[in-house]
Amino acid sequence: MTNYLSHLECSATGDRFAADCLRGLSPAGRPLLCRYDLAAVAKTVTPDAIHMRPRGLWRWRELLPLPAGVVPLTLGEGDTPLHDAPGLASALGVGRLWIKDEALEPTGSFKARGLSLAVNMALQLGARAFAIPSAGNAGGALAAYAALAGVPAHVFVPADTPVVNQREVLLFGATLHRVDGLIHDCGRIVGERKAELDAFDVSTLKEPYRLEGKKTMGFELCEQLGWRVPDVIVYPTGGGTGLIGVHKAIAELTALGWLRGAKQPRYVAVQARGCAPIVDAFYTGAKDATTAEGAHTVASGLRVPKAIGDRIMLEILRTTGGTAIAIDDDELLADMRVLAAKTGIAACPEAGACICAIRRLRASGYLAADDEVVTFNTGAGTKYVELLPTEL
Repeated sequence: MTNYLSHLECSATGDRFAADCLRGLSPAGRPLLCRYDLAAVAKTVTPDAIHMRPRGLWRWRELLPLPAGVVPLTLGEGDTPLHDAPGLASALGVGRLWIKDEALEPTGSFKARGLSLAVNMALQLGARAFAIPSAGNAGGALAAYAALAGVPAHVFVPADTPVVNQREVLLFGATLHRVDGLIHDCGRIVGERKAELDAFDVSTLKEPYRLEGKKTMGFELCEQLGWRVPDVIVYPTGGGTGLIGVHKAIAELTALGWLRGAKQPRYVAVQARGCAPIVDAFYTGAKDATTAEGAHTVASGLRVPKAIGDRIMLEILRTTGGTAIAIDDDELLADMRVLAAKTGIAACPEAGACICAIRRLRASGYLAADDEVVTFNTGAGTKYVELLPTEL
């Protein structure tokens, strides 16, 4: 199997860089994106060939950056189910609703996909320890893959991060650093201490490869729908790698000619009312989001006051006819229960925010009665013990 990774590209300037060493942001201070020789991929492999391979994220190898011949370190990530939810679709007033359930990933959230790629690639390029800021699930995922690799990991979390996430980091043997502040404060400290710790920074979009793991959600989604796309993709948006990754996946599959029809989905970014910098920037027409001051929400995955990928997300929303919406905490908690009770899916609060967003967008007329909608349960609700019902 040949490696088809061509180069890295600055998301702001388009400048190209070789993918032969550890890299963080581009010289312009913006995320680097992996680019592939898609013409060569199209001549080499077919959708049917990929479908016939053993299940898992790594069956998409031609569209992933790990060098050919390298056996990946894996915990069995990828290939999560896509659930049809007709009862919930009817209650929300949309034609069809699908839920991609990332709670079944090895560490209970979609973060396993990104950290699997980030750790595998960084090890190949010379990293021997890792550091990450985390609002919860990313820290546990890094700790797990670092444990698999036998290397140190340092996880910096806000002190009020859900207790299960903190204990998960410790369970895997990583070093937990509790910070009085929010995730962007943790990110600043990682930047200040990574040299001292001799650790590679795998912060969201500050290296090129977490995104490549996240995009496999988009590959799987299109395959599960019969190599087509839905009308609308509703995504809970914090740091943004999930939304950006799914969009990147569909763009690559379109370039390969593997999708039926020319339609592209509209993307909806869902945030919490107490931390909605992308929503605010979308409605003011800004190219960049400002930092959300005093950010607060019980949905820890949405508590990202400033995302490095803000420009990319805003461009995706605007070029696809998408939109952005902010949900109150009481609403997203109520719909976390609705989602779980109507589908049997262990829903996280971020997924609850998406269900509420679908209801409100249908009421506003943005969503039509015949729209086919896909949303994501990005993590297991059982990891949020503080938010689970307490009535006995």
